[in-house]
Amino acid sequence: MRSESPRNKTVSPRTRRLRVAGALGALLAATLMTGCGQSSGDDTSTATSEAAKVMPNQSGSGSASPSSTAQLTQEQTKRKDVLSKVKITFDKAATTAVGEVAGGKLTALGLEGLDGSGKSASPSPEATGTASPSGTASPSHSPSGSPSPSGSSTAPKWMAQVAETDGTVHIVTIDAVSGDVLDSKPEANQSDADKQQTADRIAKVKEMPQQAAQVATDKKKGIVTSVDLDENGSQTLVWKVDVVTKDWKMTTFDVDAENGKITNEQVKD
Repeated sequence: MRSESPRNKTVSPRTRRLRVAGALGALLAATLMTGCGQSSGDDTSTATSEAAKVMPNQSGSGSASPSSTAQLTQEQTKRKDVLSKVKITFDKAATTAVGEVAGGKLTALGLEGLDGSGKSASPSPEATGTASPSGTASPSHSPSGSPSPSGSSTAPKWMAQVAETDGTVHIVTIDAVSGDVLDSKPEANQSDADKQQTADRIAKVKEMPQQAAQVATDKKKGIVTSVDLDENGSQTLVWKVDVVTKDWKMTTFDVDAENGKITNEQVKD
């Protein structure tokens, strides 16, 4: 068998110079590509960062007013609209109403048109203009010189029921912007049985409506929109107090009319 001698591995100087030059060229190309890639990555990162700053403002969860208004329910929007116009507080309206009936006791007081405002509110003020729960009073009875700049038919109103000691109930309508009395008259069609029931109730009351309202707002801060003397499911005499909180939800408290304790609490969106 013939044996081959190993190949000559000696490299010429020219070949060595060509290899070195090629290596340097490859290294330079790789460096340039790396720099371009880094720059492109930085640009992409910067763009992504800028986009991240904008996106939260477009999301529903991070939106502020007025988009927050769009999230309110129909009733919450109505409460916000009515209460934004009211200048006369519950306490002032209560004092004015009682002053219209000699020796009278307040049995109900509420802002007309709001949900949960008890017997004192008209169920459809926009359609009927009715001021009285029994439908006996109307804005047409209001004085021609109504203090409301847009007329008493559009200004918010406090509707009050004030009872004499014999149980005769008077309906008092108060402008919730100026505080002026728009109408005051006995409730129509009161039977002797109705009067007797009212007289019996006010005789048992030890906690005044203003005190019941204070108990409710001490429990939950907000605006009192209605107070109504009624009986609960256990036939206990209570003040039903409606309080609208800053989120425009309404909470109804049952406050015992004899001892002033809260017996029930219900939130309405």
